[in-house]
Parts: sequence; C-alpha cells; structure tokens
Amino acid sequence: MRYPNEATFCFVDGLELADLPDPRIGTLLAGRYVLEEVIGEGGMATVYRARQKLVDRFVAVKIMNPMLATDPVVRERFRREARSAQMLAHPNIIEIFDQGDTEDGTCFLVMELLQGSSLGALIERGPLEINRALHLMIQIARGLARAHDLEVIHRDIKPENIFLCRRDNGSDLVKLLDFGIAKSRHDSRLTGQGELFGTPQYMAPERIMGADTSGSSDLYALGVVFFEMLTGGLPFDANDITAFFAMHINEPPPSLRSRNPRVPQALDELVVKMLAKEPKDRPVDAHRIHQDLQAILHEREAPAPPDASDEPLSVPAPITLGEGPGDPWARRIFVLEQMLARAFGRKDLAPGNLTSLLDEVNELTRRVVTLRNEGFEAQNALEQIDLRGREKRAQLGFAVHQLGVDVSRAKEELRDSTEALARAEEATQASRARFLEAHKEVLYWEGRSAFVEPWSDLARAYSAAADAVEEWRLLRAEERRAQEGIENANRNVSDLDFQIRELRSALSAHERDLDEERAKCRSRIESHGKEADLLETQLYELTTRFCSPLRTRPELQGLFKELEMAAAAA
Repeated sequence: MRYPNEATFCFVDGLELADLPDPRIGTLLAGRYVLEEVIGEGGMATVYRARQKLVDRFVAVKIMNPMLATDPVVRERFRREARSAQMLAHPNIIEIFDQGDTEDGTCFLVMELLQGSSLGALIERGPLEINRALHLMIQIARGLARAHDLEVIHRDIKPENIFLCRRDNGSDLVKLLDFGIAKSRHDSRLTGQGELFGTPQYMAPERIMGADTSGSSDLYALGVVFFEMLTGGLPFDANDITAFFAMHINEPPPSLRSRNPRVPQALDELVVKMLAKEPKDRPVDAHRIHQDLQAILHEREAPAPPDASDEPLSVPAPITLGEGPGDPWARRIFVLEQMLARAFGRKDLAPGNLTSLLDEVNELTRRVVTLRNEGFEAQNALEQIDLRGREKRAQLGFAVHQLGVDVSRAKEELRDSTEALARAEEATQASRARFLEAHKEVLYWEGRSAFVEPWSDLARAYSAAADAVEEWRLLRAEERRAQEGIENANRNVSDLDFQIRELRSALSAHERDLDEERAKCRSRIESHGKEADLLETQLYELTTRFCSPLRTRPELQGLFKELEMAAAAA
C-alpha cells in the first residue's frame, strides 16, 4: 500500500494512520517517555509520537504488538532492528536512540521523529524528474552501502521503507527505515531454512528460490525501486504472488527508455544490470552503484547532494527546555501559602491540620526535587554516553566507508580479472586446437615428402605450425597474467576485508562497553522517575485535602485560578 503524504512519523512495514484512541496514550514509558499520539500502526507494532520527559524532546516510539511479545524469535528480531540501525550510524539511515521493555515485557524502541513522506507517496504522483531521482538514488545507495559494509542486509527495500525529509534549503534528505527483518550474518539462527520475508514485487530471484546469502538481493530490490522512480510503475506486474515470483525468475526486465525516453542511456543500462537474474551479473556492491550514479549526474552537469560526512546523523528533533523539576511545585506552594495568609492573616494563625498538610507538601516537594534532579543527572550522563557512542560510530563508520570503497574497487578488479581469465582460457584452448590442426598438416607433409624432397607444402605447414605455437604461447602468457591478476585482487580483497572486520569488532566492543553504562543510567532514571511519580500522586492528594475546606471562600478564588494555571503549566 501507499501511505498519506506529509505524515509525521517513522514508517514501519504495513503501517497506516490510526483512527481509534489508544489506551497507552498519556502513559509513561520506562520512566522516560510520555506517549502523546498514535501516528501509525500495523500488524507487528504501533508507533507513537512521544515526548522524552526529562529533556522535553519529541521522538517516535515503536512498541511491539503485545500479542507477539511471547514469541522469542519475533522479540529478538524486533530488538535486532534497534541494534542494526543504531550500529549503522549514517545520515541516510534512521537513527535509533533507545530500546527496552515496557512493564508488561513488551519490546519498544525509540527513533528520531521524521517529518515528510515516503518515497512511495511521491512515486504515486508519477515518474520523478531525472535529476531529483538521481539525488535520491545516490543517498539511498550511500545508506545501503553502509549497511552492507557492516554486514547488515535489509531484505525489504521498497519505496515505503524509504522516507523523504526536507533539509533547510528545501532539498530531499533520504532515510532508510525498517530494519525489522534485516539479516546480519551474525544472526543466522533467526533466519531458518524455508522462511521467506519481504515484499513480492521487489524480491530477487535467488531469494524466491531460497538462496538468500548476500547483499546482492538488496541491489535487485533497489533496481526495482529505481525502475519505479523513473517510470512510475513496476518492471513486472501481476495479479498474485506466484505470478510475481515467476516473472522475477524468468522474464527479462523491460528497458526504462521504452517507458520513459528521458532516462539517460547509462542510467537505463545500470538499472537493467541491477535487475540481472544472476547475482554475479549485477554491480559488485552499492558503492559501485553510488559511483555510477554520481558519474551520470556529473555528466548531466547537475550538482550532487551533500556528502554524507557533511550531514548530521539525525534530523534535529524539537526540544523544549523545561523548567527545573521543582519550579511547578514551588509556584503551587507559594500560592498555597498565600491562601493561608489571605484566609487567616498569617500562616501560624491557620488551623493546625492545614499547616501540617502544607509542611507535608513542602517535605514531599523537596524529595521530588531531589529525585528529579538525580534523574536529570542520569539523563545527562546517558546523553553523554550516547554522544560518545554516536561520535565513535561515526568515526568507525567513516573508516569502514573508506575501506568499503576500496573493497568495491578491488572486487571490480577481481571481476574484471576473472572475466579476462575466462576469455584468455577460451582463446588459449582455441589456439591450442589450431596448433594441433597445424601439427597434423606437418605430419601429413612429412609423410608425403619422406624427408627426401624439401617440398614447399612442407615449408608452409612448418610455418603455419610455428605461427600457431607462437600464438598459443602468447595467449598462455596472457592467461597466466590474468590468473596473477585474480590472485592479487583476491589478496587485496582479503586484506581489506580483514581490516573491515577489525573495525566491525572494534565497533561491537565499543557498543558492549557502553551498554553497561547505559543500563545503569536507564535504571536510575526509571527508578527515580517512578518514585517521584508516586510522590507527586501523594502531593496531588495532599493539595486536594488542603484546598477542600478553602474552596468556598470568595477571597481565595483568584488564588485558586493561579493554582490551576500552575498545574496546567506543569
């Protein structure tokens, strides 16, 4: 399905705007997030617009459907979405801030709150203008390259999982979403044989056939998305899933230019190559696609989108700097003291039960302020941990990217050398066959001449055999050079892969080091928040008991309004 334009939330698979009220609205999640509005829901999860309580920042909170919470595999896949996206740390991939479990054991994750619309909503309006399409394609390829560099295969690339925000200058900023069924090579236990995930319109032939082993299937799905962006329609159209599968496996894709003549020839050829039936016939990786797209854009003399290193990891979320934790109650206590003074002249002339209640309110407020301040300190510490994590992920991600580009080049060289070797082997065999034929001629004329007469036919046979053996010798040398090229390229790829693995290990170790610190901070925030909330409930009860006997006094009505205003502002 396609989603409404200008929806304000993070899309997940099958998400649609909710019409019914949700009982969770207004509840406090893990002591840190207040759920304010349902902004989308689907079979697996509900997404809420939420406020991060202590810093008053708006975020998107995705909570798993409670009916799925008892399935350990589904729970682990949900958690993996958070781990996968958070580890990738790239401007063109949605940023995950937090994750955890609700009180009833349901998984949740916290994401940046995006404003904009899905690529699917844009495609519904028709084919995209070529330069705008290229800008989007370049960013999508960048994000996908980062995922693949860190061994995360998305497995559900489609327009609904590509979100378009707006930069300050009005240009498009792409965000890849929904890594819920992403496959990490470290999580093979969660992707058993016979399981098929994804969207049929975008599934690569090898995935349909059950050979889901590499990122090349993402490149195929991306080719379908690019085709759709440039033509407004899918390369294959069918009425049911089985027909879609058969077309992906058997039918060649149509040319883009046959449906949109404005598409540059080089772009048509790239997309058709991405839609090759065999993974080995597609581009070597997303880096290669990214480079080809940039070359096409450059040839059109159009400016490129900002470099990924110049972009922030996440879209700045609206933050309201709230008052100190004691300010709302300090104002209320001031109003309550004024009530006693106005009703009885002085506080010490007021009835003992009222002064005792006010003293209790003061004492509980001090405790609430202490707990809230400790919660602020823990939240600030958590923010610093997350900042360190983001900086380290960005640093390691940049290094991985640089190596990934080198690996892409090395893989391209390896592919070229492999193809050169195949051509050389074929030419060598043909040359050897020609020499054997020439040698037969030599033997024939040697027999005829019996070494008695130096016949000219024998001379021509010797000459032809000499030429054939020289050609064979030269082609064998070319074959050995191609084999050498393969060995060098393999060594280069292996060396670069080793360096990338070391960086991945460093990233994993860094995340493990921070996890324990995060857990301690979150525990403090949650425990202090719950205790403070209980105390505030008591404060409301005490305030109600304090105000009850004073409600009928006309001279206090103005102060009651001030109290209501202070409560509304809290």
